[in-house]
This record gives sequence, C-alpha cells and structure tokens, in this order.
Amino acid sequence: MDEQAPGATIRIFLAEGTPTGLRTIEKSNWTGKGLLFPRASYARVKSRSELTRAGVYVLYGLDAATGQLRVYVGEGDPVRPRLDTHGSRKDFWTHALVFVSKDDNLNKAHIQYLESRLLAILDETRRADIDNQNRPERPSLSEPDQAEAEGFLQEMLVCLPVLGLSVFEHARERPERRDVLSLRGKGIEAHGFETVDGFVVLQGAGCAVDEVASIPRYLADLRRSLRGRGVLAEDGGSLRFTQDFTFDSPSAAAGVILGGSVNGREAWKDAAGRTLKELQQAADEPLDA
Repeated sequence: MDEQAPGATIRIFLAEGTPTGLRTIEKSNWTGKGLLFPRASYARVKSRSELTRAGVYVLYGLDAATGQLRVYVGEGDPVRPRLDTHGSRKDFWTHALVFVSKDDNLNKAHIQYLESRLLAILDETRRADIDNQNRPERPSLSEPDQAEAEGFLQEMLVCLPVLGLSVFEHARERPERRDVLSLRGKGIEAHGFETVDGFVVLQGAGCAVDEVASIPRYLADLRRSLRGRGVLAEDGGSLRFTQDFTFDSPSAAAGVILGGSVNGREAWKDAAGRTLKELQQAADEPLDA
C-alpha cells in the first residue's frame, strides 16, 4: 500500500465573493501566497499590493485553434508590469495564477529559478501546449538559496492542482501489476490504470494512426496535440506513447488510442476480462455485515 502523504491545511479566500472571481490561496506553515483570477477581473486585481512584489506567474487558457490548454510561465520583479504587458500582447489566456512571498523573501534569482523549474516540469509532463518561445537559463544559486527556492516550489506544486491546474502533475507511480488494465483493438495493445487524477496510459502503449470519420473534434485535436508535444511518436506503422500520460478519463484515453469515440469503462479490462465498469461496481458494493 502506498504511504499516505501528511495532511495539510490550504485556505482559499473568495476575495470578490464569488467562486469564479479573484481567489487567494495560503497554506499552513508556508510563507507563500497565491492569487488566481480570471482575465476579466484584472482591472480590479492590478491594484493589489501582492502584484508589487517579486513573483512567478502562470497564464493559461484554451487555444482557439487547437482547443487544447495553452500555458505561459513568467516572472517579474515586480509582477504587475509583466502582467500589464501580457494583457495587451497575449490573447489566449483567460486566467492568471500568481505566487509571491508574504514576507518579501523572494529575490530576482529565486523567481528566475522558479520560472525555469516550472517550465522544465511542463516539458516533462507534456500535459499542455507551452506558449513560451524561449527557455530561460536557470540562475546559479547558493546551496541554501536553492534549497529555499525548491521548498517554495514544492508548496506551489501542492497548491496548483487544488486550484484546478493539474498540468504540472506527473503521472502517479505505477501500481501493482494486478491493478493494470489493458486495451486491445486495431492490432494494438495498451496498458494503463485509474487514479484519482484521471486515467494513466503507460509508456510503450500502442496507438492507432488512423482515425474514424466520426471522431469527435476534441479527440482529433488532442491526438494532434499529443503528437506535437512528443507524447505520441511514430513507431513503424503505428504510434506509441513515449511516456506515462494522464488523461482526464478512461474514455478520453481509449478514444485517443483507438482513434474514435469509445466508452472507456467498457474498453479497459483486467487480466480476468472484467471491465473497468464491473470493477468499479464491485468496489461500490457494500461489504457483508
């Protein structure tokens, strides 16, 4: 059984009184603070004192051309002038997430380090299209400063999925073999497993090159995006996953693999031939008294 992580208290405050407006986020025993807000709220948010500090930020939204999530990571000392610039020059983003230190303990080198590390993580997870054209060089920090920046980063990575941005999350560790499910069809085979984050397809899984004529647009766009990110690569006459990859659902995973709309709860099966749906139903059944 996996060791459970220690509990933590995260406080989210609805600064505008609505769940879709400005939200602030703080975590117990952490000097950092996050601000998440929609682009439409920026005219009101820009006067907040947090944006006068050094910080790192993430802009994100759906790309109109691909329908996929696009992300931009940046840093500023202070943050506000950088956000002002992106407000006039970048059209894709609908939300911004800013992290600063409540005690002004982040300097220019710290935030440049955080920016570089976040981009490196996005390069590894490949769960979003990255808008950054350049990869900034990671600054050289002293050992204590690097440890401090890494500690700040790890707290950020805990907060990000709580705020609904899971693109920095790596696929969960592989479970026991008995928990791995299989998908077969069109002469290909894939393996994966269900997690609380979605459905993970394992590295090496096959994927059909061709798509059915009725494939939903979002699946076609996702397949194209995964090829562009290098998650799917050509392997002889088929495609293959180059890494473990987390999908939002088992149906999205199966649809990408088979090139068409698929009920993932019926398509993914264990070694005994039981479908994911059957396994879920069995897990929901009450235990005998």
